[in-house]
Amino acid sequence: MPTLPYAILEAPSTLGLATDGVERLPGQLLGLGLAERLHARRAGRLVAPPKDPARDPATGILNAGAIAAWSPRLADAVEAVLDAGEFPVVLGGDCTIVLGSMLAFRRRGRYGLFFIDGNADFFQPEAEPNGEGASMDLALVTGYGPAQLTDIEGRGPLVRPEDAVAFAYRDHEDQKEYGSQPLPKALKAIDLPAVRAMGVEAAARAAVDHLTRQELDGFFIHLDADCLDDAIMPAVDFRVPGGLSWDELGAALRVALASGKAVGIEITIYNPRLDEGSRAGRGLTGVLAVALGTATP
Repeated sequence: MPTLPYAILEAPSTLGLATDGVERLPGQLLGLGLAERLHARRAGRLVAPPKDPARDPATGILNAGAIAAWSPRLADAVEAVLDAGEFPVVLGGDCTIVLGSMLAFRRRGRYGLFFIDGNADFFQPEAEPNGEGASMDLALVTGYGPAQLTDIEGRGPLVRPEDAVAFAYRDHEDQKEYGSQPLPKALKAIDLPAVRAMGVEAAARAAVDHLTRQELDGFFIHLDADCLDDAIMPAVDFRVPGGLSWDELGAALRVALASGKAVGIEITIYNPRLDEGSRAGRGLTGVLAVALGTATP
């Protein structure tokens, strides 16, 4: 379990999406008591640059320059939390915040990425219908895509493909329809059917075993709310039937935290605008509080 106190960093960027709404994620989860339940310090809020509705002509990605400029600022904020001896809990925002989070750890050593997401997020710019970086973030963070976003500060890849695990994704039909590039063989993939076949705890242990190899200094957890079953988490912009239950997500997080090698977590894509009665937000706050709360010193 982490032995460090938690610090919550708000990173409400929507630069990776054509739409808005997920910038309300931090305020909603904090309003539902997440900081109090984790006994967490509130470490500040980063304001993202303004968005441009047109694709960047050089990369084909929305707001590519703004993401490249903002990610080091987020990395600085994550590093400030680490320097304070705390465990960062980063509240997004869209999935492109993973570039800033992982840049912080890339500056410090070789770290893995436990990528818990309903989508593989491995699109190449020319195949993504809207040019949204939030559909490409796993590709970008592992070095696949334009250098402006894969080689930030000349440190690319921010995560080696062999040091990442894509966990519980279920967007196979969408990948096929739009022609997403396949995940590289070096990247460990445990999709939702595999999670179900193995059982969630065994699947999470397989992921964590891969991320706690001796050559790694630790691993970061990316948690996209759309990994959850659409019936309990409808408050996401891109909906796909199926997904993890609250209990399954909690079990996966507990296995990851129990390793003692998790170094931080980010939460993305939950959109309070789409959450009637805040039911999904209360569930998300609850599963995080229980899973992380068992590790609170």
